[in-house]
Formats: sequence, C-alpha cells, structure tokens
Amino acid sequence: MSKDGNPYDLSILKKVFAFAKPYKGIFFLVTLTAVGVSAFAVARPKFLQLAIDFGIQKNDSEILLKFALLMLLSLVLEVTSQLTFIYYSNWLGQHIVKDIRSQLFKRILNFKMQYYDNSAVGRLVTRSVNDVEKIAEIFSQGLFMIISDLLKMLVIIIFMLITSWRLTFIVLAVMPIIVYATRVFHKKMKVAFEQVRTEVSNLNTFVQEHISGMKIVQLFAREDSEFEKFQQINEKHKNGWIKTVWYNSIFFPIAELSGSLAFGLIVWYGGLNSVQGGAITLGIITSFIQLTNMLFRPLRQIADKFNTLQMGMVASRRVFNVLETEEAIVENITDTLENVKGAIQFENVKFSYVKNEEVLKGISFEVKAGQTVAIVGSTGAGKSTIVNLLNRFYEINGGTIKIDGTDIHNLSLENLRSHIAVVLQDVFLFADTIYNNITLKDETISEEEVIRASKEIGVHDFIMQLPGGYHYNVKERGTMLSSGQRQLISFLRAYVSKPRILILDEATSSIDSYSEQLIQDATDKITKGRTSIVIAHRLATIQNADVILVMDQGKIVEKGTHQELLQHENGYYKNLYEVQFAVQEAS
Repeated sequence: MSKDGNPYDLSILKKVFAFAKPYKGIFFLVTLTAVGVSAFAVARPKFLQLAIDFGIQKNDSEILLKFALLMLLSLVLEVTSQLTFIYYSNWLGQHIVKDIRSQLFKRILNFKMQYYDNSAVGRLVTRSVNDVEKIAEIFSQGLFMIISDLLKMLVIIIFMLITSWRLTFIVLAVMPIIVYATRVFHKKMKVAFEQVRTEVSNLNTFVQEHISGMKIVQLFAREDSEFEKFQQINEKHKNGWIKTVWYNSIFFPIAELSGSLAFGLIVWYGGLNSVQGGAITLGIITSFIQLTNMLFRPLRQIADKFNTLQMGMVASRRVFNVLETEEAIVENITDTLENVKGAIQFENVKFSYVKNEEVLKGISFEVKAGQTVAIVGSTGAGKSTIVNLLNRFYEINGGTIKIDGTDIHNLSLENLRSHIAVVLQDVFLFADTIYNNITLKDETISEEEVIRASKEIGVHDFIMQLPGGYHYNVKERGTMLSSGQRQLISFLRAYVSKPRILILDEATSSIDSYSEQLIQDATDKITKGRTSIVIAHRLATIQNADVILVMDQGKIVEKGTHQELLQHENGYYKNLYEVQFAVQEAS
C-alpha cells in the first residue's frame, strides 16, 4: 500500500511500465486489440436486434440472412481480436518479467555480504521467483484486462443509451449494488493478499532453511518440535487464503443476484412497453438482455482482475524494494592491478559489523610478496574478518588496505578479486560436475589444465576413482563427497585460478588424517611462489610460516616466527601451543 493509504500506487505501475519501453510496438498492438474486442463485442447484439425486428418479425429471410452473416463476421473479428489480445498481453508480461528478473538477479549478485547477513535467503528466493511471476499477471490478467473490460463497458453503456435510455436507466439503477460490493471486495482482498504474500515468504524461508539444515534437525531429534513450528506457519498461510475464499463466496452470489434482478426488470418493463405499442421492440429487449450480461460479466470479473492487479502491485513493491536497495559496494576506480607481486599492507584498519562494536581495533601488519603469513587466535578475535576485508566483502570504518602499494578501494572489485583465491572451511559446491565446480564454468580454463593442475597437487587419483571422474555430479552442496574431498576440490578450484594471493581460512580444521596429509601436500604446492595468508586453529600446520600473527579481541598481540613466539614467557601463542601439544600427547 502506498504511503497515503491508496491501495494502488501509481508510482509502482510507472516503474513496471518503464520496462515495457523496448516493446512499444507490442504494447500498441495490445491496446489496439483491446479496442477491437470492445467494438466487435457490441456489434453482435446490435445485429441481433436488427435481425429480430426487421428479419424475423417482418418475415424477411434476405434481411435475416444479411444480419446473421454480419453477426458471424463480428464474432470472427471479436475472436481474432481476443486471441491476439490474450497472446500478446501474456507475451509482453513474460518479456518484462524476464528483464526484471535479470536486473534483480544482477543486483543481488553485487550486494555487500552485510546485506545477506541481515536478509533471509527464502525471502530473496520469493522475490526472485514468486513475486516476479505475479508482476507478469499485471499484463496478462490484470491491468490490460481491466482496461479492456472498462472500455467494453463504456461502449456498451453508450450504445444502450442510444438504443433506449429507459432500459439503460433500469440497468444503471441496479449497477450501484454491484459497484459498491466490488469496491468493498477488492479493499478486503487487498489486506488478505498482503497477508498471503507475507505468509508465503515466511513459508519459503522456513522450508528452505530446514531442508538445508535437515542433518542438524535429525541429529538433535528436533523433528517433532520443528514440525510443530511448520504447522503454525502453515496454519497462518491457510488462514490467509481462507479469507480470500470467504470474500469470494460473499461477493459472487451478490453479483449474480444483481445481474438476475436487472434481467427481470428489463423483461418486465420492456415487455409492458412493447405490449402497449411503445418504442421498445422485441429485438431491443433481446439485445438489452445480451448487453446487460456483457456489462455485468466484466463487472463481476473485474474484482478478480483488480485482485490480480493488487497482488501484482504488492509483488512489484517488494521486488522494487530489492532493486532500489543501495547495498552494492561503491567502486571508485582510479587504479588497476597489473603484474601483481602480492605485497599486502594493513594500516590502522578498523571495522565493525554492528555500529559501535569494533571487531578490528586499528590493526597494522605487512606481508611481503611471496611470504606465507599465519593468523591465529581464539574464535571471534577477527581472523576471518581480515579475509573479508581484503576481498572487500565489507567496507572498513577506518585505515587503509593496500596490495603492492595500491589502495584496494581504488580498484574495481573484479580486478581486485581476480588476483585473490580463498579456500574456506565450509566449502560450497554447486549441484554440478566436479569439473564445473572447479572452473565455475570459466571457459578460459580447459579440462586439460584442470587435470594437469590436479596431478600437480595430488588430487587426480581421488577424482578418477569417482564414477565419471571429472564429470561426476556432486549433487546439491556436494553431499556426495566427504568433507575432505570437498576441501580438496576447493584447493584445486583455487589453484587453477592462478592467484597471486592465496587465503586458506581454517582449511584443515574438520577433516580426517588421510585427507589432512593430502591437503597439507596440496597446501605446500599451491602456496609456493605466491603470497599466502593461512588462518588455522591447528598450530602444527603453520609452524613453517614466515610470520605468525597472534590476534586477541580485534588486536594483534604478538608477531613473529614459530620459534620466536615460543620464546615469549607466558605468551599467548606459547600457552596456546602448549595446550594443543598437551592434548595431542594425551590422545
């Protein structure tokens, strides 16, 4: 609903119709055929009146045949116009939806990570799929249909007035009943549909989250309680639709009753006038019955079409809220990275996910080109935040981050990220082949390159053991592979991109010893000759790092090599190492 309370926000329609500009010709054709439908529909009752009055009643078979053929011609033209109107209004709607969905997804691709931190995935899916489809109905079942019906009703009323103002008055006297009922109906339906869209979004979000997290639900035996929550959401969704059913069940009987009342009054008054020798003929009465039906039918259906229009506008508002969200990272491109060596500088960098709650409190460090730097610290110390900021997933609050002396805020995101590869602890694989998951469908990376790279880092044998080898489909999120296998795939994905800067974020924290050895060998291979940042809990995996940064509560508290840090009495790193060593000894 618009801010002034009007259920129809014309500014939303204006935004939707802006997408129709590339299809002006089709738009004009749809408008033209809408006029044609109205004109040809009214012609048939007129020809019927003339056929009765001058053909049947005067026993003139030639005139009867003439008007019968004209009725047939007008029917053919009406059907042709109707077919063209329906096809091209739907055609227009689908093309506009395609353009909106493309622009929406492109927008979503460029949002900051912070936007996704605060947005439910299910709601974004609803906006991209369900809501966009509702926009198509504005054209196929909503606005154009309403305009066509209103035009037809206007032509019918004008024709009725010309033919018999007395019978027209009778019809118009009944119309306020159905007009008032329609007005109340679509206002009530507006509220009901708002509730339905909200509950559909909630339902999508809940189902998507719980299917993705089904293992957790079953591991903790939460099936019954989660089903109970689903039942509550499902009940609200049902209640929203029941409201729409209730309003429909009231409205349509009232509409039918109004139409029947009008028919009865036309027959009664017109019949009396005809019997008494008045101007109303049998042909006029017959045509008025047909015209009244044609007038009331769209009036009854127009409420449905207003509902469709309302749902489309509600959906449009939701979609445009996403399209107009300013959450993309602003690019101020003044530099370009070329021939990257990989030197990294953090200078007094400050950052907070939540305002006034700093995660990084002015950290500074330098990584020389080709060095391997390890970052350790407790959970929440800010280790992974460094990775996020280096890739500009989030914007820093203060300080500067440089690569080869160039401020990363002066680079395009594509240029910056093309030189960095990240291997995360939680590996995401798409429901696709291993080959496509490695290359991410980058056509510049051939299968031969992938095979050569996998042999170099010791992954080839494991892949070839799978059915189909590199063309084995790993299914959604890579569920057909073990965590170690998924991790190896992510290493290969990073390696084939030939980055100058490599980031390993807890890449060996949750895998078996066999996979760990493979990954350790792969790590040695892919970090060689390139700048590497390794975030790890297992200190045994970083002992050979050139520099180790120790973080605590958003600050770097220690820095040095493994041996240097062990020399610090009561040092953070030394205590952490001794605890891990003691645990390993005990096990």
